[in-house]
Amino acid sequence: MSRHPQDFHPLLRALHWLMALMVLAMMFIGVGMVSTAGPLYPMLLALHRPVGIAILVLVLIRLPLRLLTGAPPLPSDLPQLQQMVAKGSHVLLYASMLGMPLIGWAMLSAGGYPVQVGPLVLPAILPHDLALYAFLRWAHTVVALLFFALILAHLGAALMHGLIRRDGVLRSMTTGHGATPPLAKGDGSGHIAAHDA
Repeated sequence: MSRHPQDFHPLLRALHWLMALMVLAMMFIGVGMVSTAGPLYPMLLALHRPVGIAILVLVLIRLPLRLLTGAPPLPSDLPQLQQMVAKGSHVLLYASMLGMPLIGWAMLSAGGYPVQVGPLVLPAILPHDLALYAFLRWAHTVVALLFFALILAHLGAALMHGLIRRDGVLRSMTTGHGATPPLAKGDGSGHIAAHDA
């Protein structure tokens, strides 16, 4: 029994949904941070930093796994332009998941703020520079907004595949198609045929 060729690797699927929940949580935390200056702000900030670093760690695990295990092919009847957009959007999603926490870490380093994850205080990755801090803070906001738009587009595409086209693309990242059945024995002519799942 092996992974169905139309499915993502099971660990990739698990990481996808775990990170989706974390990114969604980060969005609510981020919105909360910019909309309040009250006593809730320190608590949100204390959540924002370690969750961001956790996302960075997970994407550093997920990206090599994705490169190693590949992705199932898109439906052959999907227009070429849509296939290119889908592949490009995946590259941008990975770049955003990698870039957002790195920009945030760099921003805090430039501002002279510690990045604390539990008992650990991470080292600064940039020197203290207030001008650089201001630029990175602006970049962090811009990339966050672009990331949010990208996620909405990704969600819309997933729903289109799952509810309208019903072509198995959404299933490849959710329940999967099951294991690949074993090859059938030859019919005596020396040919081996595979059953459709």
